[in-house]
Amino acid sequence: MAGHSPHIWLLDIRGEIAGMRDLTKDATFETFAGSRAMTRAVQHALLIIAEAAKHVPSELKALESSVPWRQIHGLGNMLRDEYRRIDPVVLWSVVTEHLAPLDTAAAALLDRVPDE
Repeated sequence: MAGHSPHIWLLDIRGEIAGMRDLTKDATFETFAGSRAMTRAVQHALLIIAEAAKHVPSELKALESSVPWRQIHGLGNMLRDEYRRIDPVVLWSVVTEHLAPLDTAAAALLDRVPDE
């Protein structure tokens, strides 16, 4: 894994965001919170995003300083270590409020790294 280029990690982030958007596009909070499959899929996608974000070089992250990179890492740790305490409200908030800015930032960073 460590050998992946920043390009691959950023594509992973964008791919997981696209998957979550597709999965939740017609959902309400009630349907999301009531669906174990949907909440688990979102948790897994967020774990992948957190892991990928961890591998994006800090000099690239600095170019998109509005992204809360540390909180993304923290969310990954929380999903790994405190998975029983994850509130569906938090997951829904990530899906509905925080994915779009992260996707925009990842797209901007992709424009700055070589396609490998």
